[in-house]
Amino acid sequence: MNKADLIEAVAKEAGLSKRAAGDAIDSVISNVTKTLKKGGEVTLIGFGTFGISKRAARTGRNPQTGATIKIKAKKVPRFRAGAALKKAVA
Repeated sequence: MNKADLIEAVAKEAGLSKRAAGDAIDSVISNVTKTLKKGGEVTLIGFGTFGISKRAARTGRNPQTGATIKIKAKKVPRFRAGAALKKAVA
């Protein structure tokens, strides 16, 4: 399922226009992004939690040359599935 498919499904299920469903989905994504950017977490009970993880600096290897390279530390988004989602998928 891609974003267009999701918008269509939400519009049909919620009885909204595709534009309103698209705006709602864009708003959710935007607010999750803003919260993560500030270092917060977004928890949707039964679905899961969006958060930030920190990756430590490490050394890697260039696969073409075999040379050792330094990889900087960085923050990455993560998602932990909630119990209800895990149960529904299993």
